[in-house]
Amino acid sequence: MDGRDHGVHNKGAHHHERRSEAMLSLLVEKDIVTEGEFQAQIDDLASRTPAVGARVVARAWTDPGFKARLLADLKSAVAELGIDTHAYAPTVALENTHRVHNVVVCTLCSCYPTSLLGVPPQWYKDLSYRSRVVTDPRGVLKEFGLDLEPEVEVCVYDSTADLRYLVVPARPAGTERMTEERLAELVSRDSMIGVARAAVPAE
Repeated sequence: MDGRDHGVHNKGAHHHERRSEAMLSLLVEKDIVTEGEFQAQIDDLASRTPAVGARVVARAWTDPGFKARLLADLKSAVAELGIDTHAYAPTVALENTHRVHNVVVCTLCSCYPTSLLGVPPQWYKDLSYRSRVVTDPRGVLKEFGLDLEPEVEVCVYDSTADLRYLVVPARPAGTERMTEERLAELVSRDSMIGVARAAVPAE
């Protein structure tokens, strides 16, 4: 297993597409949902990307007060940025430091803070990641290219339908004069799951 999204061809894809279309037609026919409402939900999901979470992290890096509020009550803190949080599932922010490294998994399925990070990557749903990161987190992180120092404590958090997690990666050195916009560019989806660190700015 590695951290890349693999484009595996799904032989049953056409079957699932036909099934989805049939279910939508039935819901529209029974006046449970309109095609417009359904499309609006798809558009809303497509608009959710890791850029939202990266913006939150960048603000936490530059504003200690905001970071404290984020760690205490993520939803309220995120709302301060003008982000609509009405559909947010309960989510907790976890701060990575030079002494503690947090990583998130959903051992049962793929519970994930979609509103902040967009659609979960395929590897996050994979049974290999879901089972192995719990028993051998350092080994799995190394496969992602993250070889942690022996003195760093690794904490694994199991995401559920009732509680999800956002990792706030440690701020890279040499970024003291960078704007929030530029800082956000250093924050990847993987760093907010905990399988990577934030990027180091180019010289």
